[in-house]
Amino acid sequence: MAHYERLSALDASFLDIEDTNSHMHVAAALLFESGPLLRPHGGLDMERVRAYVASRLHLIPRYRQRLAYVPVERHPVWVDDERFNVFYHVRHTALPRPGAERQLKRLCGRIMSQKLDPTKPLWEIWVVEGLADGTFALIAKVHHCMVDGISGIDLLGVLLSPAADAGLQAGPRWVPRPVPGARELLVAELRRRARLPLELLDLGRRALRDPGGAVTGLWEGVQGVAEVVRGTSVPASATPLNPPRIGPHRRFDWLRMDLDVVKSVKARLGGTVNDVVLATVAGGFRRFLTTRGVCVDGIDFRAMVPVSLRRDEERGRLGNRVSQMVVPLPVGEPDVRRRHRAVLETTRAVKSSHQARGGELLEELGNWTATGLLSQVFRLAAWSRPFNVVVTNVPGPPLPLYLLGAPMKAPFPMVPLFTNQAVGIALFSYAGGLYWGVSADWDEVPDLHDLVGALDDAFRELVQEAERAASAA
Repeated sequence: MAHYERLSALDASFLDIEDTNSHMHVAAALLFESGPLLRPHGGLDMERVRAYVASRLHLIPRYRQRLAYVPVERHPVWVDDERFNVFYHVRHTALPRPGAERQLKRLCGRIMSQKLDPTKPLWEIWVVEGLADGTFALIAKVHHCMVDGISGIDLLGVLLSPAADAGLQAGPRWVPRPVPGARELLVAELRRRARLPLELLDLGRRALRDPGGAVTGLWEGVQGVAEVVRGTSVPASATPLNPPRIGPHRRFDWLRMDLDVVKSVKARLGGTVNDVVLATVAGGFRRFLTTRGVCVDGIDFRAMVPVSLRRDEERGRLGNRVSQMVVPLPVGEPDVRRRHRAVLETTRAVKSSHQARGGELLEELGNWTATGLLSQVFRLAAWSRPFNVVVTNVPGPPLPLYLLGAPMKAPFPMVPLFTNQAVGIALFSYAGGLYWGVSADWDEVPDLHDLVGALDDAFRELVQEAERAASAA
């Protein structure tokens, strides 16, 4: 029997807004100790790595599916790829020896600059040898229409293991299901549309059982949509990091922090780990823009912060369950303590708003109505510049993970860039560390290493302020 799965409106929007310069794939550079994967005569046992990845694909069926489209309305669906070839997706390369971190970062940027082939399953894993310290890297790249941050964490749990002695076990034989024809897809879509009034009626019946809760939920959603629309109609301040249109080429750099030190700052100055991150971002951009000659006094600088809507019972599913909040950052505040307090006040106010619920309601409306509704919202946001930078922080596993016994040393996440966003920041906590990945447009941010240095300096400034607060207590 032919099989397909319809993409949600949010998943489909990440395909729709992609263009030749703004590529909507997420990625990560994962560094490993070579250990048991080294062959006796040298080099990495690539055959074993590729066989291992292939053996895990039955746990993530989406990785053997490609896109097809419903005729007329052109809504995307997932179908099994009858020509799936793991050798295409799991690739092997090496840096010129002795490979340095700087060369690996350049390679990450080059891989991020290449669009995924839309006729194949939308993922790649690059296995990189040749690092001077004997480590190797996996550069994992997957389209945003397949994963968000939390489902990306679940994906790590499939490919990696908390057990150092986990070995290679063959997965079940995979047989692709037949792909539906154009007529079958169109008829199924017409049937889905015909069922929508009945589903709305059922939704109304359920609302009548709890009219107070239904009215409250609807009112919060309407308020949230109003906040989203209002936020996207007022532009943030123009900066050199927000050109009218970015180019197709990327740079990538990273930063490591001790998570216990981050938590000590949080404990002494207040707020959450994410508040410390946003205060660091505010201080870092203040330093960086000032060196660029930008006057930051009174600047309206905003971060778009994704918010997970994924419930516990939805863990393990691919796709996106995410909304967003726009958070003003006090980049113009010169005092580190007042800057941190301003972040706390702002995040409390934003959390008490209905922005996230508004984004969720827009997604629900997109699923019920026009396929391109969310895409138009994204395009409006690109035109109006409601934020300057994306900052996404995903909590990862607190214990080490292994690939066939090789321990993962560091994971550096990479976030895609929207058309007028030349910098994006992603963070991932893992085994006592907080790992920053900073993606940037190649031409607009040739001094990306200066921005990473400014973020590091801003965090050290927060640490010193926390120590002063502890001494004064």
